[in-house]
Amino acid sequence: MERILVVEDEAKLRRVLTDFLKSEGYEVIVAPDGEAGLSMARDQHPQVVILDVMLPKKSGFDVCRELRALGVTTPILMLTAKGEEIDKVLGLELGADDYMTKPFGLKELNARLHALLRRIGDQRQDIGERYQIGAVTVDFKQQAVLRGKKTTLLSATEASLLKYFIQHRGEVITREALLNQVWGYERFPTTRTVDTHVLNLRKKIEDHPENPKWILTLHGSGYKFTG
Repeated sequence: MERILVVEDEAKLRRVLTDFLKSEGYEVIVAPDGEAGLSMARDQHPQVVILDVMLPKKSGFDVCRELRALGVTTPILMLTAKGEEIDKVLGLELGADDYMTKPFGLKELNARLHALLRRIGDQRQDIGERYQIGAVTVDFKQQAVLRGKKTTLLSATEASLLKYFIQHRGEVITREALLNQVWGYERFPTTRTVDTHVLNLRKKIEDHPENPKWILTLHGSGYKFTG
């Protein structure tokens, strides 16, 4: 049974999410504020964290940032009530894997969770697999990028995105195709999601992210991986 951590300060929404997720067969643990959410995400090893942005004691952005700094790679689905693009982009840049804007449908939430859990399953099938990109070694078992003695962790979505690029080396891949194949559903609020994750990947595998060699942007078309 997959364990889902819900970090949400609004009691009514917390109850709705808990009841729904339990009815779908998940084990659910809850936290009413950011500090409790950070502690539970770190110590209780959920498979996915549903993380509200606006929280008492510690914001969702801070929780996400600190979890990634601690090396916790658990997929994070952020909830934002503002619906502003800057909030969504900031969450993704901090290491979140997905986001939803309130109000949202429970069926869509479940679809997002299935997609995140499927990516975890895909990565488990890659245990022991390594891939060399120039001076960088990608270790899918450790979900990390190795450069000399330096190890940089990948988020679940970054690992899945990089794996998809590797599997389609040399092909032109549209943002829409990446959203469908990597995120697991055909429609998403904005393709800026892809751009943000590609930017994060470049910072981890490219020698000069501002002048990339391995993940190329083809304006008007999408991306091409050449590593």
